[in-house]
Amino acid sequence: MREDAPTIAVLGLGEAGGAIAGDLVAAGAVVRGYDPAVPAGEGVAATAGEADAAAGADLVLSVNSASAAVGALRAGIGGLGAGALWADLNTASPGVKRELDRIAAEHGTTCVDVAIMAPVPGRGLRVPMLASGPDAARVAALLEPLGASVGVLDGPAGLAASRKLLRSVFFKGLAAAVVEALEAGRAAGCEEWLRDNIVTELSAADSSTVDRLVGGTHRHAVRRQAEMAAAADMLTELGVPPAVTGASRDLLARLAGSRADHAAG
Repeated sequence: MREDAPTIAVLGLGEAGGAIAGDLVAAGAVVRGYDPAVPAGEGVAATAGEADAAAGADLVLSVNSASAAVGALRAGIGGLGAGALWADLNTASPGVKRELDRIAAEHGTTCVDVAIMAPVPGRGLRVPMLASGPDAARVAALLEPLGASVGVLDGPAGLAASRKLLRSVFFKGLAAAVVEALEAGRAAGCEEWLRDNIVTELSAADSSTVDRLVGGTHRHAVRRQAEMAAAADMLTELGVPPAVTGASRDLLARLAGSRADHAAG
């Protein structure tokens, strides 16, 4: 262990928190952990609660869940020493991150918003992260020598969360569309054909793809609304709930209505 090794508390020792805590130990940090349901891993000092884990820590990483983030902060911030940092790594809304920072301010400190930008398994501490808030650079300065990759955004708590969730609208939405399409393809007896078609389309994507998708969607909203209405009817006939397909139909209806209103004006 290095003489200048920081002490880092990890709240939440599940799949993500456990992997991060293990990598911090391997990198030479002193790691204190707390999880009411998961025992501390090798090299992680078990503690009795959030405040106990935070006591003596240079940095607290809250890696439990969005629903537990506020409770963990309220329970643990009293144990935070002068100059110590609290970082929330949970996938929560920008509003929740701002609320966490407001609570921290009541105790004379800040809560740094850290967004984990890729799956933690297989990456651990080296998972790409974004951080925002007044003390974001200080959090990065503590973690990066241990092997972390933390991009610092110039802005308040909530900014990093907004970047992550905006990306999620696209990427998780795309994944949901693929899952729904393949379920429907299976029901229609042509899943492999459809899978090959999806792979071909994704493989052909380039820098012009986004402009083509956005432009075509706005320009042909009326026709595509009718097409997706028919697709939703087909999925219903196949016994597949048209969750993503129905949402696409409704979005196109909104865009078609906006174009009609603009033309009338």
